[in-house]
Amino acid sequence: MPVRGGSTYEPEVRAYLRIGLLLGRMVDGFVDCWFGDPELAGQVRDEPLPTAAELAAQATEVMARVADSALPDRRKQFLAAHLTAMRCSALRLSGRPVPFRAEVLDCFGVEIGTGDQDRYREAHDEIGALLPGTDDLRARLERFHDTNTVDPEHLQRAVQSVSDALRPLVRARYRLPDGEHVRYEVVRDKPWNAFNRYLGGYRSLVMLDSRAGRNLAALPLLATHESYPGHHTEHCLKEAGLVERRGEGEHTLVVVNTPQCLLAEGVAEMALAGSIGDGWGAWTAAILAEQGLRVDGERLEAVMRSWWRLLGVRQDAAIMLHDRGAEPEDVVDYLVRWLLLPEPRARHVVRFLTDPLWRAYTTAYVEGRRLVSDWLDARGEGETVADRFHHLLEEPVLPDDLRGAAVPNHPIGQGPVVVPRTADGQRFVRGARVPVRGATTVPSTADGPTADVEGAR
Repeated sequence: MPVRGGSTYEPEVRAYLRIGLLLGRMVDGFVDCWFGDPELAGQVRDEPLPTAAELAAQATEVMARVADSALPDRRKQFLAAHLTAMRCSALRLSGRPVPFRAEVLDCFGVEIGTGDQDRYREAHDEIGALLPGTDDLRARLERFHDTNTVDPEHLQRAVQSVSDALRPLVRARYRLPDGEHVRYEVVRDKPWNAFNRYLGGYRSLVMLDSRAGRNLAALPLLATHESYPGHHTEHCLKEAGLVERRGEGEHTLVVVNTPQCLLAEGVAEMALAGSIGDGWGAWTAAILAEQGLRVDGERLEAVMRSWWRLLGVRQDAAIMLHDRGAEPEDVVDYLVRWLLLPEPRARHVVRFLTDPLWRAYTTAYVEGRRLVSDWLDARGEGETVADRFHHLLEEPVLPDDLRGAAVPNHPIGQGPVVVPRTADGQRFVRGARVPVRGATTVPSTADGPTADVEGAR
C-alpha cells in the first residue's frame, strides 16, 4: 500500500509514528498494533533511544508542528489528542508524578468520577431476583457460573462456532473487505481471557486463555468483542478506508493509553448491540446446542444485563487507589462487596490496577462503553444502531465527538468530578484538542469488563 512507504508519510505523521514506536521500545507491549512502513520501524529500532523526558519534549514539539501544518483539521485533532496522550505516558516513564485524574484526562480525553452505590444495590437486587436463594449473592452467582461452563478442550470449537455464525452477518452489514480472517488459538496461564493481535492485511490472531470458558456467557462476548464486529472488524475497515483509500498513515499504529484505545474498547464492549442485539442469549444457546453444549441463554443474558450496571466499580477502585490513597486491602473489600467478586479475583484486579503502566486502562472499558452506548442511544429518527455503529468502525472519532451528541443515561461516572490540569501542568480547556498555551496490545481484554462475567480477565 502506498502509505506504508516511508516517502509517502507526511513529515508530521512520520514524526508521530516515530514517537509511538520509540515508546514501544521503552515499554514492551506499549505498541498494540503496527502494520506501517518497515523501513521506518527499522530506523526507529536502530536509532539511539532518547530518555523518556526527551521523548516527552519531542512530542510537544511535534504537536506544534502538527498545529502549523497543512493537514486537515480532523487529522490535526486526532494527532494532537494522541500526542498529548503519548507525552503523558513519556512523562510518567521519566519518573515525573502525574495525578491520576490528570493522567486519565490526558491519555483518554475524559473526566471521571465514582459511581452511585444506590444503583449498584439495585443491580444486586436484580441479580438476586434472577438467582433466588438464601445464601450469599456472590455464592449464588458463582454457582450459576459453575453450571454454565465449557471445558478447555472444547473452548476453541465453541468460540469458533459462535464466530462462524457472526461472520456472515457482520460481513453483510458492515462490508468487510475480501480476504479478512480471524484465527483462534487456545493458550494457558495468561492474565487475560482473550487477546486480539491484529497482523495487518485484514488478519487477526485471537488468543483465548483456557479459562475463558469459565462462563458460557463469555463466548458471544469474546467473539463479538475481539472479532465480529469488534476489534478485528474495526481494524479491517480502518485499514481499508483510512489507510488504503485515504492514505492516512497515522492509523497504521495503535498505542495503548490513548483516546483511540478508549473508543476501540467502547466499540468492542458494545459489539453485541452492533450485531445480535437483544436476544443474544437465546441466539447463543441455539448455536452452542449444535456443539452439544447446553446453556440457559435467556437467564444468562438477563444476569449480564444487570451485571453490566456494576462495571463502574472497577473505575471506583482505581480512583480509590490512585486519587484517594486507599489501602489495597480496602479496595479488595470494595470489589468483593460491590462487584461480587471472590476475594482471589478481587486481588487479581487490584494487582492490575496497581501496575504503573496499566493503572488507568480500566477507564478505556468503563468510559468507552458509556460513551459509545449513550451515543448509540442518541441516534436520530430513521437512524439505526447499525448505522451509528458502522460510523464508529470506520471513522477516527474522539471522545468529544461523541460526548456532544450523547444523552447520558448510564450510572457510570456519576460521582463528583474534579477537573484536573494536564500532565504538563497546563489547564485543560474542554473542547480544545490541544492544551491551550498558558492555560497504552495492553492486550485488548487484559482486564476489561466484557469477559469478566465472573471477575476474570
